[in-house]
Amino acid sequence: MKSFFRSFFASLLAIVVVVLFVFGMIASKSAEKPRIERGSWLVVDLYGSISEYDPPSNVMGELLGGRGETLQRVLTNFDKVCVDDRIEGVIIKMSSSNGAGRAMLEEMRGAVKKVRASGKKVYGFSDSMDRDTYVLAAACDSFFMPPTAYFTCMGMAAHTEHIKNTLEKLRIRPNLHRIKDYKSAAEMIVREDMSEASRENRNWMLEEYWDLYCSALEEDRGISEERVVAAMEKALFMIEEAVEAGFVDSMMYWDEFRGYLTGGDDDLKTVSQGDYEKIEPASLGLKGKKKIAVVHAQGTIGGRKNRVDPMLGIMMGHESVSAALRAAREDDDVAAVVFRIDSGGGEGLASDLISREVRVTAGEKPVVVSMVDVAGSGGYMIAYRATKIVADAATLTGSIGSISAKFNMDGFQRMLGITHDTAEKGPHANMFSPYRDFTEEEWKIFTENHWAGFNMWLGDVAEYRGMTFEEAEKLAHGRVFTGRQGAANGLVDEVGGLDRAVELARELAGVPADEKVAIEHFPERKSFFEELVSEGAFTTAARYVVWRFIRDDVSETWALLNSPRMHMAEEIEIR
Repeated sequence: MKSFFRSFFASLLAIVVVVLFVFGMIASKSAEKPRIERGSWLVVDLYGSISEYDPPSNVMGELLGGRGETLQRVLTNFDKVCVDDRIEGVIIKMSSSNGAGRAMLEEMRGAVKKVRASGKKVYGFSDSMDRDTYVLAAACDSFFMPPTAYFTCMGMAAHTEHIKNTLEKLRIRPNLHRIKDYKSAAEMIVREDMSEASRENRNWMLEEYWDLYCSALEEDRGISEERVVAAMEKALFMIEEAVEAGFVDSMMYWDEFRGYLTGGDDDLKTVSQGDYEKIEPASLGLKGKKKIAVVHAQGTIGGRKNRVDPMLGIMMGHESVSAALRAAREDDDVAAVVFRIDSGGGEGLASDLISREVRVTAGEKPVVVSMVDVAGSGGYMIAYRATKIVADAATLTGSIGSISAKFNMDGFQRMLGITHDTAEKGPHANMFSPYRDFTEEEWKIFTENHWAGFNMWLGDVAEYRGMTFEEAEKLAHGRVFTGRQGAANGLVDEVGGLDRAVELARELAGVPADEKVAIEHFPERKSFFEELVSEGAFTTAARYVVWRFIRDDVSETWALLNSPRMHMAEEIEIR
């Protein structure tokens, strides 16, 4: 028996050693600096998940499930292209199956213009193009698609889902209080359709997005609003028709496009996003003694640590974000902090704890918030105490409101034959019991407490944004705005992307315009071995893989089934 166990554990140890060796070889290989040939083209593939910054799973998730693209990697690599004489230009392979929101695409559009202004070419290539992604395609020098690709251009719509009837069938009773009419997230639970306030909110957002979209196409490609409407009336294009309409420059397959760039003589020299990422900005002269720290905060706010939930995706923990802010604050070489937010909110307590850390940091160094796709509700709560707020024109922000609820599960459990009983001592001992509704007195206590907490928050927003309470209230109760609208109504200071936020941070820190600075990102990306020994590395990575599967693979399958031209053989059952 002892011999068996010795043999078993020796074999197990050998397997672990081999696995670690293989992972180590992969990690070592991936850390090697690539050799960039002169005349190379950077190839950016925008397909699948695109997060603002590296998710918490990091290297382990990359090894287990593949790494998704990040907006920060795109922006950093484009900055390097502008000064790297070895790089001829950029090729963006883009697909409608990408995870970038309007603001992300707008920032990439700005980065494309920056590369073009440096004298480099930027070409777009796509096999599937939709209305929103076309904003990026239109910014390129030229845009190509193969003859059988998909090109769709349809109008804008805002959809809502409602589970009120489902909850009734399951005999689940929500005890929900919202502040207030425009906090439409609650309507999924308490209504069968949009309220008038919700519809009003969505309509003014659609008007704003429409104007931003048409202005971008007019500016970048000379496509008027009338031509946009005409394209939407047609909706589905053959690529030949898209070329004739002036939306696509030429029909080409990928190999023909490569030949177009080389003149048909030589192989196209390319470098991938992953390889070019390994080129340090400092090696290209993008460095300085003083640093601007960019602290990234992305995902749903809740809990203590940054992590990945297999269903909710990236989660923002207050301890993780606060630690990153403290690290930037305590670094003597950091002149200012850019707080990069991409979050639709979450837990109020965690949001406030992060917001306080922002306030403390802003008391010592300038803190400039840079909003990405969304910085609303809790995402705005962690922003407003900064020194200045910069948002992209298409950012969704505001949503200063609150939802608080409990669910009475008694009816549902009784359907399953489960009953409950209780013994109590002291007032309101069972107030938050999931097996009964609030009493009238408890509901009064619950709602008054909810309003008190909200009014304290709104009063603080008013103070920091230089408004009266009444002025702030007109922008609250769940109203949402674009970044451009936020700049007009006072919730935001300026419209711009990361570049403008960094520039403003320099100005506030008193760094001369001609002095170079280094950009340092927090949290730092861990090495393979650092992550290997970190607590919960495999669990977090596994969750990231599951989330990527749900977000990318399942959505890709759904998109395929709903593609404009689906050619499948009829199944014939033979018995």
